[in-house]
Amino acid sequence: MARIDTFFKAMSDYQAAEFQLNSEAEPQFVIGGSLQSVSKQKFSRQEVMSLLSEIMPENVREKLMSQPTVDFSYKSPQGAEYLGKVTMQGQHLSALFVPAAAVVTESFDPPAPPAAAETSRPAAPAAPAPVPAQTASEQQESKYAKVYREAEIDKLLKLLVERKGSDLHLSSGEKPIFRIDGDIRRMDEFPVTTPVAAERMLYQIMEKRYRDDFEGDNDTDLAYEIPGVARFRVNIFLDRKGMGGVFRVIPTKVVTVEDLNISMAIQNLCNLNKGLVLVTGPTGSGKSTTLCALVDLVNRSRAGHVITLEDPIEFVHENKKCLINQREVGPHTASFKNALRAALREDPNIVLVGEMRDLETVSIAIETAETGHLVFGTLHTSTAASTVDRVIEQFPADRQEQIRIMLSESLKGVVSQTLCKKIGGGRIAAMEVLLGIPAVSNLIRESKTYQLPSIIQTNRKLGMVSLNESLMELVNLKKVEAKEAYMKALDKTDILNQLKRDGHSTAFLDDVK
Repeated sequence: MARIDTFFKAMSDYQAAEFQLNSEAEPQFVIGGSLQSVSKQKFSRQEVMSLLSEIMPENVREKLMSQPTVDFSYKSPQGAEYLGKVTMQGQHLSALFVPAAAVVTESFDPPAPPAAAETSRPAAPAAPAPVPAQTASEQQESKYAKVYREAEIDKLLKLLVERKGSDLHLSSGEKPIFRIDGDIRRMDEFPVTTPVAAERMLYQIMEKRYRDDFEGDNDTDLAYEIPGVARFRVNIFLDRKGMGGVFRVIPTKVVTVEDLNISMAIQNLCNLNKGLVLVTGPTGSGKSTTLCALVDLVNRSRAGHVITLEDPIEFVHENKKCLINQREVGPHTASFKNALRAALREDPNIVLVGEMRDLETVSIAIETAETGHLVFGTLHTSTAASTVDRVIEQFPADRQEQIRIMLSESLKGVVSQTLCKKIGGGRIAAMEVLLGIPAVSNLIRESKTYQLPSIIQTNRKLGMVSLNESLMELVNLKKVEAKEAYMKALDKTDILNQLKRDGHSTAFLDDVK
């Protein structure tokens, strides 16, 4: 009795439609249309080959040495006949078995098995040309044209895009959840995601380096794309129930300043030859989308060399008037600070830093802006004034005076934004804008950042605007409800006074108190 016969007996007992055996993965059955692990043991490539060698005819083993895929049939000691397909892709070895009767009756339509170790989405093997009379093995081969074409999670992601959602939350022990127009919505038409199913779906889309990151740190970031649908920024993590993932939609189409109705004051920042421009806001406030539009404007309006440093790469820009090099932390560079330091030797005109997350990155960004380059960066701050303070306070006390002087000279603009729900669906950004005019530089140099809100108020003619003024403009244009503006405002008293002044009802206060 071959060692693998244990699995065939269990396959019969559980009435499984399929048995999948992959190197470096747990053996799995398809039962009731879903994949289920049947053992916690992960077999190495050599162990899988050893198991298969006991039941593969010698001529089939020889064929596998010269071609990537072979088929054969096997009759178990219990008398059941199975059709097997063995595939070797690089160092990855996989085998798939189905009852011969299932193939003959056309009932076999297998889901994609786990991805190979070296790639998350290998190309589908070509199906052979049909012949008038097919054998059972040939019928099975034609079914394999569907294998590997898409990951299991693609169905959820396509539905997310179709419903105009922004995020998919996949968690062990919970039904899939979409975020649509800022609200969390549970997808009750889908079953609860088991820990085994979550692990299978997420491992399918992780290349080896991301698997290594995840297994070392219990979380990892990556970008994932469904051609013709969208790109997704992905975080995969481990919690008390098992693996989980959050997928943020990045539209395939690059957004423009016209799409976002970005003011001319902000657009003019793209014409600068040097300086630091910061786009700030909480997580999920649309900072990446705004930066995408600004880079696209540069790409359309001026000739130059643009380097973007991202984690991961989100919007993909094609060269127009500019040469654009997009580098991703992990695959292309060890860190933001390393890439930013290297960028100075790569003859850039404009550098985009996806996250200024540590002191050294901030320091190099300011120095880069001072030495004749235009630098775009992001921070997780909620107002323009707090952005200046956050940058300075990252440095030790003995360096803060020097940084204050450098920042006063290099800071050309701060755009602080928050996303609001639009009337009728969708979301729109309210933007606070601070421009680096001489009065702003003086306040930064003299450590009087508490006066920056007053500077914004008195320089509207230059394009500066406070968050509350931006919110009120959206309310007056009937793009945002008064209640939504109140909830997003930081200065509640001021926004209430402005709402009353412009004749908007504040009856919603009864609901929020």
